[in-house]
Amino acid sequence: MSRKTPAPTLTKPAWETYRRLLDYAFRYRGRLLLGLACGVLFGASNALIMWVMKGGLDRVFNVIEAPTRDVILFLLLFPLLGLLRGLTEYASKYYVQWVGNRVVMDLRDAMFAHLNRLSLGYFVQSRTGDIIARTTNDTTVVQSSVSTVIEDIAKEPMTIVAMTIYILTLDPILALISLVLFPICILPVMMFGRRVRRYAREAQQRIADLVSIIQENVACVRIVKAFGMEQYEQGRFHEQNAKFFSRIMKVTRARAAIEPIIVFITTIGVCFLLIYVRSVQMTAGEFFTFAGSMVMLYTPVKKLSRVHLQIEQAAASAERIFDVLDTPVQVVERPEATGFTGTVDRITFEQVAFQYDHKPVLEDISLEIPAGTRVALVGGSGAGKTTLLSLLPRFYDPVTGAVRINGRDLREFTLASLRRQIGLVTQDTVLFNDTVARNIAYGTDGADREAIIEAARRANAHDFITVMDEGYDTVIGELGSRLSGGQRQRLAIARAMLRNPPIMLLDEATSALDTESERLVQAALNELMKGRTVFAIAHRLSTIIGSDLILVMDKGRIVEQGNHEVLLARGGLYKKLYDLQFSDGAAAGS
Repeated sequence: MSRKTPAPTLTKPAWETYRRLLDYAFRYRGRLLLGLACGVLFGASNALIMWVMKGGLDRVFNVIEAPTRDVILFLLLFPLLGLLRGLTEYASKYYVQWVGNRVVMDLRDAMFAHLNRLSLGYFVQSRTGDIIARTTNDTTVVQSSVSTVIEDIAKEPMTIVAMTIYILTLDPILALISLVLFPICILPVMMFGRRVRRYAREAQQRIADLVSIIQENVACVRIVKAFGMEQYEQGRFHEQNAKFFSRIMKVTRARAAIEPIIVFITTIGVCFLLIYVRSVQMTAGEFFTFAGSMVMLYTPVKKLSRVHLQIEQAAASAERIFDVLDTPVQVVERPEATGFTGTVDRITFEQVAFQYDHKPVLEDISLEIPAGTRVALVGGSGAGKTTLLSLLPRFYDPVTGAVRINGRDLREFTLASLRRQIGLVTQDTVLFNDTVARNIAYGTDGADREAIIEAARRANAHDFITVMDEGYDTVIGELGSRLSGGQRQRLAIARAMLRNPPIMLLDEATSALDTESERLVQAALNELMKGRTVFAIAHRLSTIIGSDLILVMDKGRIVEQGNHEVLLARGGLYKKLYDLQFSDGAAAGS
């Protein structure tokens, strides 16, 4: 089940959030200014067209005596101005849209880069679907709003200024009467703006819920089908889909209400216009150009009146994006950090404590592990074993105390150099939708095919790889979906073998293997572990009996430590776990 999504809140004024978006756009001020300049020319060309049209229409309809030469000049000039208007509109739209799309590209890059820097704790507390929705859907909404708003701001103000000046020169009284209506058109926009923003943010959250459900269903499809939960999942999806529909229709209602109000106000203005035209007996040229100017003036006013709504909607999505970008990175690399060099001589835990959301997970962990020691961690679920291992590659940092290598705090090393010293094989096998060879070589720069094949041999994976259609060049599907569980695990072990680090972290590394494969891989792991420091989490005690040191953990503490014989003789928790697994002569892991 998905974690419950908190109700969205509006924390900042829309303009403040939108201004932050514009900071991304201003990185490309050259193209932006070019788009704005073309928008200004577009607005000026509108006024020129109306000015030329007035004189041309008067001549074409013989309102004033005019030679044929003037009519021909008008018929030649009018299309040229139309071409100028079209080219400037095209250039303005292209450059502004380019900036808008580039802003989205930069936001997605920034989000993905920041997500890679965030510690594991963020992903434990967040839903995958929500992260995906923020990176894809929210950025798309932002792109549309940024491009549209900048484009409107580039083109429409100059059109309004040019048309206003023109109609004032044509008939000042009529122009002033007409212009009185435009401020009135802004009122409904202000009324609905805040509502649009709130509903838009809620709609984006519902999209995140939908993506989460889809992601969970794809990942858990076997369980869904095995337990006959298709109808339940369909109902869950329909419920969230209906909520999204409800929110998006509220946005639609708020946006749709504005146009009829503006049109109604405009029709009233047209009635007054017709009365005035009749009383002053305007010429055909004056009337058509004035009416055309008012239409040209109405369009940009209408667009600019919606800018506020678009900014509110963009702000709703932008807030969700910036929520991610503003999430602090818990595990940071110090400015003075240096690369790890030399060999690993010892690993020390000094009074280490750690907690999740103020809930203690590790307490008072103190150890000194000489290089080459094989350490096993056992204990019940939630004892803190995986968290303890996660401190070594700095997936988390201790709340108090320190973890050291050769006496130096791990935080003194760069993350990349520290993690190059560590190999990791987890119980939940992680593979990528790529070839077998690239999965094995993942994280090992410059690995050649011979080294990849050797690592696969040592992990007992070479035989099944060679019978695949394209061998090491076979694409294994998302999360290795085309492989069996044992095959996936052996590829993960081969990946760790190829990395060949001085420290190995094994979290139930052989759990997904059948008996024969486990025997072969365990032998390979034993060979690999010679001369290396190994931390292995195991639930099957048969796999760690030969460890140099066994740590028995309970409720975040090390309650017992020693080798297998010492712990059995002590008769504590380890012996209880051992007796449970080997009771009635049952073989370990049976």
